[in-house]
Amino acid sequence: MKIGLDTMGGDFAPKNEVLGAIAVLPELQKGSEIVLFGDEEQIRAVCRDNGADAAQFQIVHTTEVIDMNDHPAKAFLHKPDSSMAAGFKALSAGMIDGFAGPGNTGAMMAGIMYTIKPITGILRPCISCCYPIIDGKWGLLLDVGLNADCKPENLYQNAILGSLYAKGALNEENPRVALLNIGEEASKGNLLTKAAHDMMSRTKHFNFVGNIESNEMFTGKKADVIVCDGFVGNIVLKMAESFYRIATRQGLNTDFFNMLDYEYHGGTPVLGVNAPVIIGHGRSSPKAIKNMILTTEKTIGAKMVDRVNNIFKEATLRDIES
Repeated sequence: MKIGLDTMGGDFAPKNEVLGAIAVLPELQKGSEIVLFGDEEQIRAVCRDNGADAAQFQIVHTTEVIDMNDHPAKAFLHKPDSSMAAGFKALSAGMIDGFAGPGNTGAMMAGIMYTIKPITGILRPCISCCYPIIDGKWGLLLDVGLNADCKPENLYQNAILGSLYAKGALNEENPRVALLNIGEEASKGNLLTKAAHDMMSRTKHFNFVGNIESNEMFTGKKADVIVCDGFVGNIVLKMAESFYRIATRQGLNTDFFNMLDYEYHGGTPVLGVNAPVIIGHGRSSPKAIKNMILTTEKTIGAKMVDRVNNIFKEATLRDIES
């Protein structure tokens, strides 16, 4: 298994990226390798300054950088020798099995659309986020920011993607999928959630358990996967991240609150595309980079592309609309 990492896109590149790659080596599964995309001289310098052997990594030298201020689509096209573009080219060619980066999110999405592309049948890819449950397990929330405006079909497909990811990466045998809403009754919600509930209630593609209110999210009593549009999901995600900052300021140090820290995961998987891609925060620390690499390894192991393709060989939307 080869895991690609863009070392040049983050706010503290390439130091934090390389330090994270060094830190993760003892935790990788047997047979996993890291491929670093970026300025080889700078990568080797970070390794040398921190007593690490650069030979532990495969390094793909690049000469350009897509930074946070670049126009996403233009930068990806006009900087073909950037670390990001080189990583996506390698992913598309099958030279690596997954690609992670803490750089420009828009450019990462442009890279996806220009190279590996969405899986046939997926209307819109989405990004997901694991959240802690009070008993120590993990739940999955999606979409958390990619698609602010959705149709019922988008939420239905998000539910399929979330269920498959929970099976493959979170080891849930039959994940309970719920729709985030303002009430548990099927009649509650706006036009989007009412239509999505009707569609999901007739599904054969996942274990739909109905609506869920946000006050039940962290209990884990009802759902393993929670589905919403990207506007709502991003608000929920950032509110949850604020709990960690508040807890830290108040001196609370518990496993639950610590798991709300974004560094615990390091990045969010893009679901519904033809290869594993993980997007991280631009300000990622070495700890966040380490965990982003582990998330990438887990996502590769989940074999999402094969699982999604198997379902979308069926006429999914025609089945549920009939």
